[in-house]
Amino acid sequence: MAAETGILLATAASIGVVHTLLGPDHYLPFVALARSRAWTLRRTVAVTAVCGVGHVLGSIALGFLGLGLGWALSGIVDFEAVRGAVAGWLLLAFGLAYTAWGVRRALRGRPHAHVHAHADGTLHLHPHHHREAAHGHPHDRAAPGLRSVLGPWTLFVIFVLGPCEPLIPLLMYPAAAGSWASVAAVAGVFALATIGTMLAVVVGGALGLSRLRLGAGPERWSHALAGAALAACGLAVTFGL
Repeated sequence: MAAETGILLATAASIGVVHTLLGPDHYLPFVALARSRAWTLRRTVAVTAVCGVGHVLGSIALGFLGLGLGWALSGIVDFEAVRGAVAGWLLLAFGLAYTAWGVRRALRGRPHAHVHAHADGTLHLHPHHHREAAHGHPHDRAAPGLRSVLGPWTLFVIFVLGPCEPLIPLLMYPAAAGSWASVAAVAGVFALATIGTMLAVVVGGALGLSRLRLGAGPERWSHALAGAALAACGLAVTFGL
């Protein structure tokens, strides 16, 4: 069984890396939100790691539950497919909502000017945009804190629901042989490979985009573009594009 376990561990590691790289939904949402919300690298890593752990633990928990209840592999796979559909629709809805909010924010952030009249009769234009603190509103000042929490927690829920389809068959083989230590080892190696790959790609992408300067005009559309990226990932997950 030792030789077979070694093969299983190598397979788990390679599948963990490959399935993560082939699924942009594993990293693109974090890169897009990190850029649009100006997250620090530390926060980007933390959000990605927490979502990655939730993503893998959700499937591990389902796998162990199925094994404990004696479910057939087909039953677990079918349940994973339902979870995947729910996660895909949630990601699509989140992306569309974030895009709409980003468009509204960008349009409100367009620089414009008001005419100010002085006592001596002179007139001058006063250019500004409503993202400046002096022209904000009380609800505008409270909203960023809410949005900063909502984004990561929404992603976490979506990733917990998102399945790791390749993991289930890997767990079933050692479980059928009664080697629960091998089951735990396979799950651990797969988790490390998946989360490690997510972090590597997200950190690389976030660092690369942080050096890209588009100017004030295009930058105000960053939230809308991030939402479009999230929606595209949701479409890909939902319809297998």
